[in-house]
Amino acid sequence: MKTLGIGIDIINNRRIRALINNKSFIDRTFGKSEIKLSKKTSNKTNYFAKRFAAKESLAKSLGTGFRNDLNFKDIEILNDNKGKPYYFKTKKIDNIINKKFKKIIR
Repeated sequence: MKTLGIGIDIINNRRIRALINNKSFIDRTFGKSEIKLSKKTSNKTNYFAKRFAAKESLAKSLGTGFRNDLNFKDIEILNDNKGKPYYFKTKKIDNIINKKFKKIIR
């Protein structure tokens, strides 16, 4: 697997703690699978903060940020059967990768 870009994000958990009480923030930022998984965790602040930061860092690594029709719900952070997090790659993300990095991928 080739590294196509690097992104990093740091988040203040207090910011997320305040935002997660707002249902429209949750619905606007997280996918259905992420919201469903959140119901199984007791520490909602950490759960959503980690996913928020991961989404930000992926958008940065793509070199797009959240613009050009890319939004938070286009990126989902899920867990495999051992609990390891991974990016669920949507068709939109695939298209961005293929368009932006086509010379590197081939």
